[in-house]
Amino acid sequence: MKKIHILMVLVGLLFFGCVDNNETFTNQTNMSDDDDILQNSEIEKLEIIHFHSTNQCYSCITVGDYAEETINTYFKYELQSGLIEFKHINGELPENRDLVTKYGATGSSLWLGTYVNEEFYAEQNIDVWYKINNKNEYMNYLKGVIENKLKG
Repeated sequence: MKKIHILMVLVGLLFFGCVDNNETFTNQTNMSDDDDILQNSEIEKLEIIHFHSTNQCYSCITVGDYAEETINTYFKYELQSGLIEFKHINGELPENRDLVTKYGATGSSLWLGTYVNEEFYAEQNIDVWYKINNKNEYMNYLKGVIENKLKG
């Protein structure tokens, strides 16, 4: 049953505009290899960005809404202090081009940008897409990801 749900989400993403190779998002990068550098380092700032297109499907909206709710629920102090910053960014708008390029976003996605020792590391989290059918599971998962990033 779980495999069918995952397949349905992926098909929906492909056919309903969430993953569109003609979107203006460019420069896909994956910097997860930098995890060794991030361990045992003090995080200066953590940006969590929900990139989306102008026309969003249910799944794209849900990924962003659940991320925002997770951060507002569990990381109020970090938000207020500026340690964490959360944004919804329309990647199709010209004024967001630099941020899209910086992260390497190519479509609807959730990215974590970590600033450590004056260096920047961007990492896309694709696992959130598999959890949108269960809000509590999604929120607990993302909470854990963020806590691990903040620990270094």
